[in-house]
Amino acid sequence: MTNATKSSRRKQFSISGLAKKFWIPLIIVVVVLVGGFTVMRVRTFFGAGNGSGISSAKVDDTKPFDPKVVVYEIYGVPGATADVNYLDLDAQPQRVDGVTLPWTLRLESTAPSVFPNIVAQGNGDSISCRITVDDELKDERTSNGVNAQTFCLVKSA
Repeated sequence: MTNATKSSRRKQFSISGLAKKFWIPLIIVVVVLVGGFTVMRVRTFFGAGNGSGISSAKVDDTKPFDPKVVVYEIYGVPGATADVNYLDLDAQPQRVDGVTLPWTLRLESTAPSVFPNIVAQGNGDSISCRITVDDELKDERTSNGVNAQTFCLVKSA
């Protein structure tokens, strides 16, 4: 063998060695480039524009809405009193002792959902509760007995 033949084999061996060593990263680079080009073409094809802005006109154009109106009512024997526990519209427990029946509480919320809940115990032999949301009756219960107790619950309104 001559020196020229040995030199060409070394070059051939070193190029094939590099190809064997770096073929996976080379394929990854090619796939990423082709994928990026495809995404760019698809976005411009469907009218997404230059893609610099992500905001939507629908998000910026919110329409006003009416707040939810929740009405708690406790009623029973006229002149009787009751201890009332309820959840306010932030789901925080509240307590009012010794209210004269009938008792009403009106609350308004702009939250998308509320969890009305009320419990009452009176000193009469009958007590009732009622929860309305936006003038629609959601729950009503009556309890009879000595120092009657009742509750009303709306899981989601």
